[in-house]
Amino acid sequence: MALNPAPPALLVLADGTALRGYRYGAQGTTVGEVVFNTGMTGYQEVLTDPSYCGQMVLFTYPELGNTGVNSEDGESPRVQVQGVIVRHGCRQPSNWRAQESLADYLERWRVVGISGVDTRLLTRRLREQGAMNGAISTEILDPQELLERVAQAPSMAGLNLVPRVSTAQVYEWHTPTPKQWEFAAVCPQPDPLVVVAIDFGIKHNILRRLASYGCRVVVVPASTPAADILAYDPDGIFLSNGPGDPAAVTEGIATAQALVKTGRPLFGICLGHQILGLALGSQTFKLKFGHHGLNHPAGLGNQVAISSQNHGFALDRDTLAPELQITDWNLNDQTVAGLRHQELPIFSVQYHPEASPGPHDADNLFAQFVAQMEHYRQIQRG
Repeated sequence: MALNPAPPALLVLADGTALRGYRYGAQGTTVGEVVFNTGMTGYQEVLTDPSYCGQMVLFTYPELGNTGVNSEDGESPRVQVQGVIVRHGCRQPSNWRAQESLADYLERWRVVGISGVDTRLLTRRLREQGAMNGAISTEILDPQELLERVAQAPSMAGLNLVPRVSTAQVYEWHTPTPKQWEFAAVCPQPDPLVVVAIDFGIKHNILRRLASYGCRVVVVPASTPAADILAYDPDGIFLSNGPGDPAAVTEGIATAQALVKTGRPLFGICLGHQILGLALGSQTFKLKFGHHGLNHPAGLGNQVAISSQNHGFALDRDTLAPELQITDWNLNDQTVAGLRHQELPIFSVQYHPEASPGPHDADNLFAQFVAQMEHYRQIQRG
């Protein structure tokens, strides 16, 4: 009996690297930017994170799928990644919460994946040469033919992927973090603070955390003009995470520029952090291989948090406006990981304080946002 009865699959990177493995997920051919994620857990949350739209995720942890998937752990309504690369993909999960195997889940969402490849080799290749486009196929098993597909794919630089993941309609989010997972419970408020969240590819756990802190959360499409956002008379505005090149999200940058002038509290995470920086005159650049994992140290001075991160671009420290103060560095490579405006109630972080997956070291940033909104409301109401 064959050790792996799955059909063959082929992975090819833009530099010509070709590895053969086995189908893990749907049949077909997929092309995208290949990035590696160093997390040892939380694969369902990673796969459903809209920030990974357009990317194929290489998991450095060698075992994937052991705990299956369930209806509670998704960070969006669907799988968002372009493809999945694993060393060993479990097909028979064993966990009391499992409702479906990861392989079946990927197949249901028509996501092409490959297992049985040397993920250590691939990770070292990406670290040395940088993130690059690649392709996985169960149909095209000739490396040269598949490489031609890769050559036709656009670069992530200059690519605006926000329209692919943003909501099409306005909606309200009411569900807080489930009680069994709650770690910073806040009682509901009789007169809740109103937060308008601009959806550039927002994760569900961001919305859960805002709801857990007693906020009324209104989620709007990324294309929503500033005037329509202000029509809700929000106490604060949140700019979400999302995929692609932040400099290409020109509509969102223009909206942020208009919102900054209102003096209302603004809080940005990941892409939202970059958009706020761009709106205030800074520039961004593409990182060599990005930050994708659950154990990135970020902080300043004696204040350090272990953070969950997922981004391929960063703000250029040499272009920051003088009114912006750096509050966090990524301590692995000294890139900008947090900012605050020195005069206005505006702050942002490059990492994910809401985690899911990852540590909750920086959850207090939501409390900071709430405090700013409460102060703003007091001033407005005299």
